[in-house]
Amino acid sequence: MAFPLGVPVIDTMIAFPTKDSSQYDFIRRQLKDSESRAFAFPAEYMFKSVPHDLPTDDPVSVTLGEMDRYNVEKGLIGCRGEAAQVALRTFPDRFVPSATIENPSDVMGSVRGLVADYETHGVKAVGVFPAGTYPQVAINDEKMYPIYAKCVELGIPIFVCAGVPGPRLPFAPQKVELIDQVMYDFPDLVFVTRHGCEPWTELAVKLLLKWPNLYYSTSAFAPKYYPKDIIDFANRRGADKVIYAGYFPMGLTLERIMRDMQDVPFRDEVWPKFLHENARRVLKLDA
Repeated sequence: MAFPLGVPVIDTMIAFPTKDSSQYDFIRRQLKDSESRAFAFPAEYMFKSVPHDLPTDDPVSVTLGEMDRYNVEKGLIGCRGEAAQVALRTFPDRFVPSATIENPSDVMGSVRGLVADYETHGVKAVGVFPAGTYPQVAINDEKMYPIYAKCVELGIPIFVCAGVPGPRLPFAPQKVELIDQVMYDFPDLVFVTRHGCEPWTELAVKLLLKWPNLYYSTSAFAPKYYPKDIIDFANRRGADKVIYAGYFPMGLTLERIMRDMQDVPFRDEVWPKFLHENARRVLKLDA
């Protein structure tokens, strides 16, 4: 039951400290309340200790240092931006490239961009934040279908935020029930949820049981707040379906995550699958 020391970790959501918060401008343009617009991090009201004071002169070294400190073997990162490019070029054994779908409404532009990132950077996954797209595009929207089809064709998983979003945006595009139709239409699609699926975690468990290629990742949650439905599922029938993801440096420190992890009541056999084996399989890191 105890958190196992020495087991390697694959973090399926990690990034690098930045000098400013312009990376969140795509969210700010939708926000309507003044407090949210003033936040450096749009969901800051939900997090007690957002690590704003990290050095940014050498952001790759900062993240890599934290990874080494907490036995994180590999991290899934975006493939765009200067820091990501340096990391992927200099430490290809430590960082795994992922594409991002920013505007699903530009259907063919998104597909072409994904193919370009696959051919140029060898991306192992793609991510999308449905509530954060502008205009919003729901998980099961027809505009997403060419992207899902391309993921199947390329043989890569898609990581999709599901549940009520942290930023003060409408949650309708991320209702967990919408995943059901997508999995029905794309039985070969490997779909990994991000950001909790709350408050529909019981439904998420039902769908995880139902669809073989549906997975759940723990991004944006301190382990203290991992949903009980998900912990119980991992301990009973879902050990192969739950994947570790952090949130450094966006909202959480790795120190906080790993400290809280000591109290997560996973069974002994669940830990290695949760920490690295499931991610390794889904991302095809041994291919």
